[in-house]
Amino acid sequence: PIAKCACKKKSAPAPKSDGVVRIFRDSKGRKGKTVTLVTGLPLNEDGLRELLSELKRKVGGGGAVKDGNLEIQGDHRETIQAELKSRGYNAKLAGG
Repeated sequence: PIAKCACKKKSAPAPKSDGVVRIFRDSKGRKGKTVTLVTGLPLNEDGLRELLSELKRKVGGGGAVKDGNLEIQGDHRETIQAELKSRGYNAKLAGG
């Protein structure tokens, strides 16, 4: 039946954020491997996946969307910050 069709359903709305995209370097719980963690993006799941794909291509690494955040393999904070700022986001480096 048409009522059960899933092809035209809209994805979940973007989560609320304070307008600041934070970029961390993290290795906790990853057996010493470093990842770049991007939080606070005002995008829904589809938008996050699309942005992740473009950022992975830019830095030449892998990555994933987990819990509404982007995880990109390796330490690419400066490159990602420059790319997000060029797209109009208020991106800041966070952590040590």
